[in-house]
Amino acid sequence: MKHYGLIGFPLSHSFSKKYFTEKFKSEGITDAKYELYPIEHISQLVPLLREHSDLCGLNVTVPHKVNVLKYLDWIEHDARKAGAVNCISITAESPVVAAFSGEIGIKGHDFRLEGYNTDIYGFERSLKPLLKNRHDSALVLGDGGAAKAVKCVLDNLGIAYKCVTRRAAPGHILFSELKPHHIKNNLLIINTTPLGMSPNVDECPPIPYEAITDNHLLYDLIYNPEQTLFLKKGAERCAATKNGYEMLVLQAEKSWEIWNSKDKHP
Repeated sequence: MKHYGLIGFPLSHSFSKKYFTEKFKSEGITDAKYELYPIEHISQLVPLLREHSDLCGLNVTVPHKVNVLKYLDWIEHDARKAGAVNCISITAESPVVAAFSGEIGIKGHDFRLEGYNTDIYGFERSLKPLLKNRHDSALVLGDGGAAKAVKCVLDNLGIAYKCVTRRAAPGHILFSELKPHHIKNNLLIINTTPLGMSPNVDECPPIPYEAITDNHLLYDLIYNPEQTLFLKKGAERCAATKNGYEMLVLQAEKSWEIWNSKDKHP
């Protein structure tokens, strides 16, 4: 039996466990199981791996997408660029091979951890079909772990962006200072904050929605509810809208592909 799972804290709501459990059942995959591993501190990762020696892959969610990097033996280029990992491939490794690889994440361990960011893949694949030539600049609402994948994709696509945050930071715009002209000048708006996520469905990012037009594209990383108040307000002004469900499906399938790949990196 091959074991996979999700680390993070808390893990009260998990798309991944439901998705993979249903995937295994529908595709007749009988030798795999997906579990939740709530760990509050990333230092618990090594004991977890030693306790569950049959783990072949992990997804990573908040608050560990950034602080897990120091435990990895190898990090894929875009994940390193983004500074966040949400998928780990775990393979057995002899001490001799580890010594020659020159990249040791955890001293004395007998497993190899490779880090990826499948959020980048999922976001890009779900966003690109919706983009028009006019979507050449964006506002990214929030600048937490979820925003890292978004910013990497925008960089890769050559789309300029500004982050909008509650706290001041170099180059950022404060929510309190956001004006209608910011909305009019940026026809792609991406919400990476948890505002509007169930059960808090009456919340939304505080932006000047009156400036949204039918030329805008609003993308919300939230998938529950299916239409957040952010997206609803955009749709009311005839903007194109997209929630984060397809992104989650794509990133999950990419994780499965990585875990089952025979191509391991030096």
